[in-house]
Amino acid sequence: MAGVGMLVTTVYAILFYLATLILVAGVGYRIWVYARTPAPLKIPTTPAPVTRAGVVMRIVREVVLFESLFKANKWIWVFGWVFHAGLLLVLLRHVRYFQEPVWKLIALIQPFGIYAGFAMVAGLLGLWARRLFVPRIRYISGPSDHLMLALIVAIGLSGLAMRYLAPTDIVAVKAFFLGLMTFDWQPLPADPVLLIHLTLVAILMMIFPVSKLLHAPGLFFSPGRNQVDNPRERRHLAPWAAELEAAEGRGR
Repeated sequence: MAGVGMLVTTVYAILFYLATLILVAGVGYRIWVYARTPAPLKIPTTPAPVTRAGVVMRIVREVVLFESLFKANKWIWVFGWVFHAGLLLVLLRHVRYFQEPVWKLIALIQPFGIYAGFAMVAGLLGLWARRLFVPRIRYISGPSDHLMLALIVAIGLSGLAMRYLAPTDIVAVKAFFLGLMTFDWQPLPADPVLLIHLTLVAILMMIFPVSKLLHAPGLFFSPGRNQVDNPRERRHLAPWAAELEAAEGRGR
């Protein structure tokens, strides 16, 4: 059994190092591409703010309240907001596995994070039902959309199963992840539900940089959201267009 435990620990340690590398490098590269992509036209989605402070507030409302989705469809907004709020609390609850001692705020979140798992799964199932039963959404939904939803639902359900059906040694799990951070590997419990949960999480981390989940950082680089509506007051030039115009001016 000791040999099996060492094998499980080694495999999952390597798996999470690899998943973290892919996640950080992949998302970092995507953000770099987004930041370098020119916006040659002034195309804010109207009605748009006419000041930079207004743009900041617009993005804050979009990130926190999903303002545009609320205006577009109320029941989809409910499921979307419940899912994302639940996901945020679940992620914050899991921060304790990477801290010693645990921050007071993270400790206070723990009871709420448990029930947030149910909210996250409920929101996901509502969004999945939309793709299954709304004809125009079903028409544009590909296999990858359903597989992504199935993956995140499975992560949520396996996490809840560890809480209510097949508890694991969370002290040992925390020691394992703290050990990964210091390159001092600690034994990982070989509980089947835990291993399924961790495998699904690692898969999600690795496919995140090439999935539609990139809308999370992509929102901040959307010209329709981050541009000031001032085309009459200030001429908009993408950096490459400004350089080209300057070169033409020097040529004259």
